[in-house]
Amino acid sequence: MRSKDTNSNPGVDSWVSVLVKLHQALLTSAKGAELIWPLPDPLSTALTPAELLLVQEMKQAFKSQDRSSLLATLERSARALAYEPLDAQLIARVWELQSDREGEFDAFKWPAHLADFESAWASLTPSPGPTWTPSFVSPNLGLYAVLPNAQWIERVAQTGVPTVQLRFKSDDTKAIEQEIKASVKAVEGTATQLFINDHWQLAIDAGAHGVHLGQEDLQALEAHGMEQIKHAGLHLGLSTHGYSEMMTAHRFRPSYMALGAVFPTTLKQMKTLPQGLGRLRQYAQLMRSYSLVGIGGVDDHTMPMVLASGVGSVAVVRAITASPAPESEVKRLMKLF
Repeated sequence: MRSKDTNSNPGVDSWVSVLVKLHQALLTSAKGAELIWPLPDPLSTALTPAELLLVQEMKQAFKSQDRSSLLATLERSARALAYEPLDAQLIARVWELQSDREGEFDAFKWPAHLADFESAWASLTPSPGPTWTPSFVSPNLGLYAVLPNAQWIERVAQTGVPTVQLRFKSDDTKAIEQEIKASVKAVEGTATQLFINDHWQLAIDAGAHGVHLGQEDLQALEAHGMEQIKHAGLHLGLSTHGYSEMMTAHRFRPSYMALGAVFPTTLKQMKTLPQGLGRLRQYAQLMRSYSLVGIGGVDDHTMPMVLASGVGSVAVVRAITASPAPESEVKRLMKLF
């Protein structure tokens, strides 16, 4: 049967509305804190009887020969929930695959099966490039301190913090090289793992434990640096900000993924909205085979909630650098793990 024009179905707008309401209920409790998936039964109490009938309509649409309206509804509702456009497309396709696998469309069950995401992502990116072999895994990241220079690295490493990252910003290549070398020296004789932000070649030359890269670095990394990083034995951490970026990172098989920004942050300009604890739980469940780091706007008050999402590590910046007693604060934060 030929697919109908989505706009010709007067029920689509109603479907979008009910899915937005339902999936918002999946993410937010009455107190404003996100709920753990799956929600207690009956989740249907979030919907009116008329809305429950619309959910049944969507089930029937999935079973019909024409699914175009339902898929468009899923994508539009994901966009209405502020997912990025590519993430919204991915969510819609994954939901279709999940429904095919389980034999019905279930609006109450958010997709969380990695194989479905892999298949859907392959259909959206027909030529994604080769999948890399796994990097050296970093399972015990614990408290992850992101610090601005080698002096801070030295101070914090003396506390026994398990992981630090040097995020040194400068246009002077020589200064960057000196700061990386000083940071590597600063963690010598400690149990602290040092990751270098961005500068993978200098990290290799200095003998750092690992390197942390953003999504914007992956194309250049694949063309020039991945084999060098693996040959040097560096651990690799990658930033992600949603489903499509997680799937991109998944192809590189990193040592860990950073998931964020969890909360609003003023430390850097973010292209995406804060993910929130509800999405973080979804992401942590989906990528549970990796070491995961929650990052972005986390402080001592929110850290227990971030850890409860399923990530094993939490990155902090100002909680340490803005503290009047940084060493004491680091020790106090480590006790939360």
